[in-house]
Amino acid sequence: MDSTELYRKVLLSISGNKLVEKLSLQYGKKLAGKFIAGDTLAEALAEIEIMNSKGIMVTLDHLGEGIKELTEATGYKEEYIRLVNGIAEGNVNSNVSLKPTQMGLALNKEACYDNIRAVVIQAKKHNNFVRIDMEDTPFTQATIDIVLRLHAEGLTNVGTVIQAYLFRTEDDVKQLIEAKVNLRLVKGAYKEPGTVAYQQMSEVIDNYKKIIKMHLDGGVYTAIASHDDRIIHWVKEYAARNGISKEAFEFQMLYGLRMNDQEQLAKEGYRIRCYMPYGTMWYPYYTRRLAEKPANLWMVVKNMFK
Repeated sequence: MDSTELYRKVLLSISGNKLVEKLSLQYGKKLAGKFIAGDTLAEALAEIEIMNSKGIMVTLDHLGEGIKELTEATGYKEEYIRLVNGIAEGNVNSNVSLKPTQMGLALNKEACYDNIRAVVIQAKKHNNFVRIDMEDTPFTQATIDIVLRLHAEGLTNVGTVIQAYLFRTEDDVKQLIEAKVNLRLVKGAYKEPGTVAYQQMSEVIDNYKKIIKMHLDGGVYTAIASHDDRIIHWVKEYAARNGISKEAFEFQMLYGLRMNDQEQLAKEGYRIRCYMPYGTMWYPYYTRRLAEKPANLWMVVKNMFK
């Protein structure tokens, strides 16, 4: 296990401690603000306009996961419908991302499906797209099943996320390519055991490149979500070498990280999308961002003393 992977596992373990969570919620909001576009939809839409002016597309995410009551899921569904309508009314270049556990997946699969379906239908009315985020492995198959079921209904304006660190990923990609599902490809950000996921970063990167290649070669629009320069340069070279148009894929990066590089990719003619979350339920998202690499934590620590 390399040092970065050890750091990630330790930080994810610490962040799960209730005392750490309580202190973070009490004192960490200002620091988390670097990664969050605001508490409200209005704040997020204003920030999208700024991103669009720089040639950067957006995927907007209303923060929240792991609900305890289905009434909460109904509230999230209604917020997403409001969000989709707000994007259309504001005429901004943004699609949306949502988490299936926000919509009730851990409580009632059918209710979850109905909630997500309502959002996807509303997005289709506005010619927009919904990305169903991938959470940890207890929800992997159920999330894929939701996407395939929606596609079977003709609701093809929906895709999901595939995580390179899972052993099952290559088979999932083959199935989803056949179904023409638009995927966001990522390394993976949850703490998973060695029984289901690669533990060495070199293995994760090798598998990541493999699934990117599979998807690009399959002729399905591909979203490569990475801040890793090795991956970004490899994708550029592979696409150029194989005559793959810049319109056939996009790079995705996170709000608050490498914003200058996002602008530069846009200037180079690449499609670049910024994953932009907003809302008050920021703690789980924030800790996963810090856990990705030590540089993210160091950046926050430096900001504490400014």
